[in-house]
Amino acid sequence: MRVGVLTGGGDCPGLNAVIRAIVRKGVQEYGYDFIGFRDGWRGPLEGETVPLSIPAVRGILPRGGTILGSSRTNPLGVEHGVRRIRENLAKYEVDSLITIGGEDTLGVAGALFDEHGIKCVGVPKTIDNDLSATDYTFGFDTAVSIATEAIDRLRTTAESHMRVLVVEVMGRHAGWIALHSGLAGGANVILIPEQRFDIDQVCAWVTSRFGTSYAPIVVVAEGAMPAQGEMILKDGSHDSFGHVRLSGVGEWLAKQIESRTGKEARTTVLGHVQRGGTPSASDRWLATRFGLHAIDAVRDGDFGAMVALKGTDIVRVPIAVATARLKTVDPALYAEVGVFFG
Repeated sequence: MRVGVLTGGGDCPGLNAVIRAIVRKGVQEYGYDFIGFRDGWRGPLEGETVPLSIPAVRGILPRGGTILGSSRTNPLGVEHGVRRIRENLAKYEVDSLITIGGEDTLGVAGALFDEHGIKCVGVPKTIDNDLSATDYTFGFDTAVSIATEAIDRLRTTAESHMRVLVVEVMGRHAGWIALHSGLAGGANVILIPEQRFDIDQVCAWVTSRFGTSYAPIVVVAEGAMPAQGEMILKDGSHDSFGHVRLSGVGEWLAKQIESRTGKEARTTVLGHVQRGGTPSASDRWLATRFGLHAIDAVRDGDFGAMVALKGTDIVRVPIAVATARLKTVDPALYAEVGVFFG
């Protein structure tokens, strides 16, 4: 058995831990051979590979990013994309693929299995924690920790100058990072994509905070939208999956707050800082378990499945089910933290 491995979409801490676990168990217990495909789905499309062996994965557990590289390549949008993938899998004698990624990467894997019979097993990865079939995805814990530390640091400078600091975090459709880091960092306003916000209410919370002689921290997910208007963007460019490139709501929000309240407001966009660096202990643990169970799914011939966390157990769910809808913040959960606003 020769197994291909790829990492697609945005990078995140914990990807190397998955690769390491897959290779270690696959070689030691099942005697499989492994080959890595470079840069997500571009690897199987172009036939770009790297060797994967136990020596190749030694020492990568604490490393951020991915030794295989990543991209947002969509082979289903490329002419003869499926045929090219088949040809390269045959060329390298690959029997099955383990695809590590989020909604888009796994969506391709599900389509390749369901519609074209290409044997794929999925591993869920996204710092946004927005895949509905798993309780948590690895990368999320690290991203929240980084965002929380940034909020803690920004609070001291905000209070030194008595200004509003707007912190923009990642979260296109789901506000999990904003919610968790905002609550952990003691933010006075948290804005998420699931709940359109009233700019007048935001300014009222800001003014109320200044009334207690403290400077407000506003945490906003990049996909959050005002009640009146559309998503705020710096430009209208799209990636290969048709997603608009986000960022811009933080700057817009700071200008609105400053003009409406007369208080100085500054913006910090955390951006890719949330993706980088060494994974947390929790993400290393989860990523390793996902890798161990993914190679078990290959051994069992359970293709078209994705490994997922349910409670403390690792289970398998169909990739098609896992990517059918996003996991978003429940309004009741968001309402819980509202007591801290203002």
